[in-house]
Amino acid sequence: MNDYEESRYWQRRVQELEEKVEQLRLGRRVLMNLVEKLEKERCLSLTRLEKENRRLHSLNFRYARSLLQKNIRIKELEARLRGAGNWEWETAPEEKLP
Repeated sequence: MNDYEESRYWQRRVQELEEKVEQLRLGRRVLMNLVEKLEKERCLSLTRLEKENRRLHSLNFRYARSLLQKNIRIKELEARLRGAGNWEWETAPEEKLP
């Protein structure tokens, strides 16, 4: 290989490597854009799930409070029935069912 051929070889080799470096830079930019997009989507999803969790917690609290109030009302009615002398219902409610 003479000097001219060797010089041409190394010029082509440098050009090939520069093209590969540019392709890698482009690929890196694409990957970074994808990572940023995924991070934004993850944050939006997390925010949405946190909001839904708060909503469900609130609904659960209201439901539990409602059940507690209904239970209190049932106990009040049972106490009234006991006070009215309806012992038959209190002692054997299964027997009264059809």
